[in-house]
Amino acid sequence: MGIRKRVTINLLATWGDHVVGLAVGLVLMPFVLGVLGDAKYGMWILINSIAGYSGLLNLGLGQTISRYVSTYHAKGEREEVNRVVNVIGAVYLVMGLVALGIAGVIAWLSPTLWPATSIPTSELRWVILILGINVAVSITGSVFGGVLVGMQRFDLERGITVTSGLVRFVMTLVFLQQHWGLLILALIFLMTTLVENVGLVIAAFRLVPEMRLGPRYLTRNTLKECFSFSVFALLEMVASKLIDSTDCVVIGCIFGAEAIVPYYVAQRLCQFITKPLQFVGQVCLPRAGELHAKHQMAELRELVTRTMGLSWLLTMGFFIGAVFFGPILIETWVHKPYPQSHLLLLVLLGGQLVATPMKVISGVLFGIGDVRKPAKTYIIEAIFNFALSLTLIFSFGLSGVAIGTVIPLYLIELGILLPYALKKLEMNPRHFFSQAILPQVTPLAALLGYSMVVSMRITLTPNWFHMLAVAGGGAATLGATWIIQHQLVNWLSTDRLHGHAVEVPQNSN
Repeated sequence: MGIRKRVTINLLATWGDHVVGLAVGLVLMPFVLGVLGDAKYGMWILINSIAGYSGLLNLGLGQTISRYVSTYHAKGEREEVNRVVNVIGAVYLVMGLVALGIAGVIAWLSPTLWPATSIPTSELRWVILILGINVAVSITGSVFGGVLVGMQRFDLERGITVTSGLVRFVMTLVFLQQHWGLLILALIFLMTTLVENVGLVIAAFRLVPEMRLGPRYLTRNTLKECFSFSVFALLEMVASKLIDSTDCVVIGCIFGAEAIVPYYVAQRLCQFITKPLQFVGQVCLPRAGELHAKHQMAELRELVTRTMGLSWLLTMGFFIGAVFFGPILIETWVHKPYPQSHLLLLVLLGGQLVATPMKVISGVLFGIGDVRKPAKTYIIEAIFNFALSLTLIFSFGLSGVAIGTVIPLYLIELGILLPYALKKLEMNPRHFFSQAILPQVTPLAALLGYSMVVSMRITLTPNWFHMLAVAGGGAATLGATWIIQHQLVNWLSTDRLHGHAVEVPQNSN
């Protein structure tokens, strides 16, 4: 299969996984919230936010296994493939046991950690232990998901993930109830995770039938080789986990689990909006590596300019829509108004006006092999985020947490990472701004006008028909204006070129 076709299939598989996850999340979150209530659902979010840190236990080896499996398999070095799979699998097994031990400690201390909760201690402890087992299974089995990714079979890996998510969705709708609701959710998660990882194991062995497991493949040199690559991936992962999971943990520890819900509604909606846009940065990574290897720096700079412009255009478009229609969207989604969530959504989306386009920059830097600077920058940002959110929450409440998340994005990514990347890529800042940002102003102005007219002239009620109609009209306005402007610029450029054309006399000998 050709490289371009395989890349297209992988991208479609990733998008399909996200679309299914988005649809399931949009339906499932308000359903679970309605059944459990704010207090229990807030505790569920808090426990899962803590469990989210377990991703750090893979030590950045997720990208490592994909890279080395792909490289060694392409070279036909089967023994090296087996060494990488076995060494990383052994590390994951140990880390899974560590996760289970941590869960046991947290479960034992849960009455002390959350004395004010109305959830029975026995239920809370069982939920934490089951989620600990779930994490251990996920970490250990993910080595086989890494094999599928390394073989560039995103379609298989994502297909198994989507199937697991759909089964979890159906089981939640069928079995969730108010009594022992958290325990039921935890058991559903564990069962579907077991099925998912069994599927990954079967698919990996069928795809790579020469793969073997055994202690003879465990070597110190392979371990050293893997960790030499994974250390900077781990740094970036630590930063991402701190930024993504810290907010809810801070709120839950200071204000209680129930206070998490308004913030989580805004945060989750922001993630639904921006996550598909961040795939642009993922697509840039391999393309940037190819252009850099061929020393095609002009094409690489054009890639950065175009993709960052597109990313900023779409993120800003969603921000404008959230300004005018955010409250009714939130009420449509979760079936009850959360007035504070609208302000939080605007603050968090305001931060994504920088963070989402900068995913392109980080993807390009990783693609050309420059991993140290982005990783260190994100670590600084994560620490700053945690310290600032913890400071501002006492003065500004939930808004302080959101502000503490956004300020580091602007100061560090715009003040440090962007100038560094422009210098690295030999891009003029003024030229970059004029080519990436200015062309997006006219389409965004048209969208702003459309939103103002609709919000003033049409009375909207909380239902999905109105939301989809408004969103469709906004997308049509933005897209049509962008296309017209693009065509006009091309026409003027062509006309100017023809106007300056000079007829060259033929040389008669």
